[in-house]
Amino acid sequence: MKLDRSLQHVLLELATTERVLNAGADSTTPEQKEYERLQGELARMREAAGSAQLAVDDMETEILRIQEDERKLQRRERDDKAQLTAETDPDRRKDLEHDRYATKSRLTDIHYELKEAHNEIHALRNNRDVHGAHVSDLERKVEVAARAAEAANEAAANINPREKADELRSQLPADVIAAYEDRQDENDVGVAAFNGRVCGGCFIQLPSADRSRINLAPENELPTCPNCESFLVRS
Repeated sequence: MKLDRSLQHVLLELATTERVLNAGADSTTPEQKEYERLQGELARMREAAGSAQLAVDDMETEILRIQEDERKLQRRERDDKAQLTAETDPDRRKDLEHDRYATKSRLTDIHYELKEAHNEIHALRNNRDVHGAHVSDLERKVEVAARAAEAANEAAANINPREKADELRSQLPADVIAAYEDRQDENDVGVAAFNGRVCGGCFIQLPSADRSRINLAPENELPTCPNCESFLVRS
């Protein structure tokens, strides 16, 4: 079917409007759907940001524990050293030297643990900051989407779908309306959008050869879907 490019989206809007009328479909505005989608995304991102902050808090607690262990071992090493200065009993000196050696070994391990913990908390803080930035960005998007949804919903409330369909029909040639109605009777869709890959009538991703045929069709032609045979309006 041939139709001027400037009228193809009028036909698509007519088909969409009449599907809403005929099927009692969801009349939620696209702006409202986008607002709700962003709200869900924001909720998930806030949860992820909370988990990222919790990981930072846990690691900070772990670092404090390691630092406290380090201080205890340092005090123990100094105490052993002081006792060795005054101790003359060979057995007692041997025990103190052994304890001091074990303490120094443990301090070496503690230093490595502390270094690894500092490296890890640096990465965790970066992750937390990234999530925080995403939350802030989504909050701004939700705010904008909320205003858009409110305006779209107010506008939609003042539009009678039947009157809108009649007005759209008045813009289209009679032969196009007849062909659209015939196809609509056959598959309950008639006309659907095509995004370059997927048919908006049957929601099937088309094979490469069919996609090429549709995309390369003349601008004033409405190609058909090989599956549901809906006329396709290319985006």
